[in-house]
Amino acid sequence: MRYIILGIFMSIGLLTSSLKAQEIAVLKYKGGGDWYSNPTALPNLISFCNQQINTKINPKNQTVEVGSIDIFQYPFIHMTGHGNVLFDDDDAKNLRTYLLSGGFLHIDDNYGMFKYASKEIKKVFPDKELAELPGNHAIFNQKFKFPTGLPKIHEHDGKRPQAYGIFHEGRLVLLFTVESDLGDGWEDPAVHNDPEEVRLKALRMGANIVQYVFEN
Repeated sequence: MRYIILGIFMSIGLLTSSLKAQEIAVLKYKGGGDWYSNPTALPNLISFCNQQINTKINPKNQTVEVGSIDIFQYPFIHMTGHGNVLFDDDDAKNLRTYLLSGGFLHIDDNYGMFKYASKEIKKVFPDKELAELPGNHAIFNQKFKFPTGLPKIHEHDGKRPQAYGIFHEGRLVLLFTVESDLGDGWEDPAVHNDPEEVRLKALRMGANIVQYVFEN
């Protein structure tokens, strides 16, 4: 038990020191889902943020496993995919400690992920529920304004885009974007052939998320 507690304090210390840095990593998870989808998305978003909101984020794709202590090196982690997600008990405990210690997780449903990931979130926060963010939430009102909330990038099932959150002591620690597919909009133009105005919406919304996390 003493070593477990020591490990937790070391993890929190790592995150505390990393909060001064601006680093983002892709979250690798178990379950067979394609956590590696949208390989050009995050580098493109980071480049956009460095140009538009004056961040200094490393544009290189960085990956971290959900159960690893290395997660505490990154104040922002991004998770995506289409299929199954599985957190074992150690994964859930590690992710919970990370988020309650000041970390932030953005989950972007690349289509078909919500029903799996939402169940695993309950392992991380059995005492909390995903709550839909209203259009006037600060995350939609950073440098770029989205008065009606999350933009629609890809059709998927034709439902309205929704942004769900988990809060701890008033702080948004987890953002789950559904029926929007921001990550596809961040990809290289040739990947999905989205119109430039659609890609720009996705990048601007992504920049808002990054700005909200690093400035609040």
